[in-house]
Amino acid sequence: MLKGIPKIITPDLLKVLCEMGHGDEIVISDGNFPGNSIGKTVLRSDACGVPELLEAVLELFPLDAYDNNVYLMDKTESDRDLDIPIWNEYRRIVAKHTDKEPVFLERFEFYERARRSYAVVVTGEGAIYANIILKKGVVK
Repeated sequence: MLKGIPKIITPDLLKVLCEMGHGDEIVISDGNFPGNSIGKTVLRSDACGVPELLEAVLELFPLDAYDNNVYLMDKTESDRDLDIPIWNEYRRIVAKHTDKEPVFLERFEFYERARRSYAVVVTGEGAIYANIILKKGVVK
């Protein structure tokens, strides 16, 4: 056990967060995300949702201050009329750590960026369009 580490952060996730360098990206995904077919390194956090894990990760993880640092998967054309309330939750959480707004990426553009990410963490999140990419900054 370590002091100050949120209990939701598994040892494997802590290791990945420590290994990542400035500019590396990590995906925190919903349960429907094709993590194993996209990610080089895939971790599972099925017992939690994305918002809980996002809060915990951002306690430890500096966001990039020089570039866009948060990316969300945009809705497809057929889902344009859907309300995605989890995005407001993400904005609230992320706003505590950066003044930058999330950038929306088209679905396949998001998948391509996820392929280049350092790791994918698949959660048990049931909300749709609940995938988020974080770009690591430097510890000052």
